[in-house]
Amino acid sequence: MRAAVVEAAAQAAVTELEPPEPGPEEVLVRLEGCGVCGSDVPLFEGRPWFEYPAEPGAPGHEGWGIVEKVGRAVTRPKAGTRVAALSYRAYAELDLAAADQVTPLPAAVDGIPFPGEALGCAVNVFRRSGVQAGQRVGVVGVGFLGALLVQLAARAGAEVVAVSRRPSALDVARRFGAADVMRLGEQDLEDCDRVIEAAGKQETIDAAARMTRTRGRLVIAGFHQDGPRTVDMQLWNWRGLDVVNAHERDPRVYVDAIREAARMVAEGELDPRPLFTHVFPLERIGEALASASKRPDGFMKALVVP
Repeated sequence: MRAAVVEAAAQAAVTELEPPEPGPEEVLVRLEGCGVCGSDVPLFEGRPWFEYPAEPGAPGHEGWGIVEKVGRAVTRPKAGTRVAALSYRAYAELDLAAADQVTPLPAAVDGIPFPGEALGCAVNVFRRSGVQAGQRVGVVGVGFLGALLVQLAARAGAEVVAVSRRPSALDVARRFGAADVMRLGEQDLEDCDRVIEAAGKQETIDAAARMTRTRGRLVIAGFHQDGPRTVDMQLWNWRGLDVVNAHERDPRVYVDAIREAARMVAEGELDPRPLFTHVFPLERIGEALASASKRPDGFMKALVVP
């Protein structure tokens, strides 16, 4: 089998290795593809705390494909089932996953790329946000996650205000149902019932807090992995904000959210397809990761396919 290896900062290649055998409670998935997550980018860009080379297939964790082989204790899913998997070496042709951490996909999503972990993340964040019809909801940062949250909030009957520094992202937000769009740094609202920060930057936390009304809810969905942040505690205190860290770490909750995302896509309640803007073969893994880092015009989500 082939797998990508991040060999050093800004260096990635493809290697060949023996396929793994599933343990008693594992399944082996032949991958159709894997989404490139923003949290994968720092490993490729380089940080002092990473060790290289990375494990083959890492840090790919948005894989989907067909179950090829199951462990001796596994009764579900059966070989041949199309699934989204919680696995962590999915920049490859094959990867292992715990049997209880794969989600069978309905026939209605056949042929649709399905980076399940990313779609499940959007569902989890939306659940934690407590968005209700009639509320004014800000989404700060309109990448893949932010765009999905705009779509979910708009379809729930909220009045959505989308904030991004990229004009192309604001165009997507409009198409996904945003009632208003604003450039980051130019917004002056402070009347949103819910504000979801979805970019993982100091600037976006600051902007999201300023947009949240007194007794509103500020939801942290961006992945802040590059060091400490500061917060305007005076503002948070004075407005009596509820602050929610919407990142989920329980695999059982994630699997449930992926299952719900699959249902929503199958029934037309969620449509991620316009967001799959860049597709790369496995041999171009370096370009895929670089595109997620540089975000060229029109970029929303990169997929890597074996």
